[in-house]
Amino acid sequence: MELVALCVWCFVVACAGGALGLVLGNIRLPAVLLVAASPAAGAGANIGISGVAAFAAALAHIRAGRINWRLFAWMAPPSMAGAVVGGLISGAIPDTALLLVIGVALVYFGVDLLRRKPRPRESGSGEALDVRAAVVSGALIGLLGGLVGLILGTLRMPALLRWVGEVPARAVGTNLAVGFWVGAAGVVGHLPGGVDWAALGAGAAASVPGALIGARLTGRLSEQQLLRGIGAILVIAGTATGLQGIL
Repeated sequence: MELVALCVWCFVVACAGGALGLVLGNIRLPAVLLVAASPAAGAGANIGISGVAAFAAALAHIRAGRINWRLFAWMAPPSMAGAVVGGLISGAIPDTALLLVIGVALVYFGVDLLRRKPRPRESGSGEALDVRAAVVSGALIGLLGGLVGLILGTLRMPALLRWVGEVPARAVGTNLAVGFWVGAAGVVGHLPGGVDWAALGAGAAASVPGALIGARLTGRLSEQQLLRGIGAILVIAGTATGLQGIL
């Protein structure tokens, strides 16, 4: 029954996340920890589920042309490197403070996006993008994600929008494409500490259809709706992450 409940929750989370370019692993993590053999194994399983969900949603965004491949090429490698390092040292660093910091950051970015209005810009030109911000933010967010068992697309999304300068629709697809590789790297980093493969398999199987359904909804949302949806999810995810750190 616990695995069934996990599958239902993973489907719902993946559906909501697929539409907004997020896999919402921080909302899924408590459910995975309930069925995992240990917290470390649960964290490894959760980041693996996030990677699979990101891959499924990214496929739909690839077909729709909502991925900036130049930006992906700059952001994915440092994100993966950070996730591997974070996963390898995750057992040696207490994550309570990290979760609290991440939670506060998510709430801040969420409120910022809820208040923001779309900026007129030539979509897809890539000329105004800050590549250095993509590299630095990718590495730092990958490291934090590897430490706590999350791919942290919820932090990468506001980084893409606020610092890199990508438009919402393409940020959605690019974030998910990067997220898949971060998830794969995170699982590799967690292998020495163990991964709950049963939880990973069940959660991933339920997340794939949810992510595919959610990704199809992205094209039906306006830029303002995307910003508001992402902002609302960030506030919820930030609150959940902060509470997880406290409890």
